Amino acid sequence: MDIDEDELKTLVDLFYARVRADAELGPIFNDTIENWPEHLEKLAAFWSSVMLTSGRYKGNPMMAHLKHVRRITPALFDRWLALWARTTSDVMSPAAAAALQEKAQRISESLQYALFHRPGAGARQVA
Repeated sequence: MDIDEDELKTLVDLFYARVRADAELGPIFNDTIENWPEHLEKLAAFWSSVMLTSGRYKGNPMMAHLKHVRRITPALFDRWLALWARTTSDVMSPAAAAALQEKAQRISESLQYALFHRPGAGARQVA
């Protein structure tokens, strides 16, 4: 599987253009993100760190999501993942798309556990 920085940047830019246009995801992201070019760079650095072990990302995804827990639902994670799957399949090789989808699924599971299922986390509990 070959993935490079330029491909990740292209993927992130296209994916978040689709997120911003999505009827359910768009309002949450558009209300939250004040500087899209800066945020897209941060997201490209995140995926570079995750997939290429570049170490470019400096941040805390858990805290970023925790700030918005009242607006985030498990169904929105599913919607995000479905859009991610379509976009990665559109622009990446099949092997790269599969690797990106698998990694996103694991990250989603971890975030959802922390946001919705961890006792005492202050987040709502979902059955």
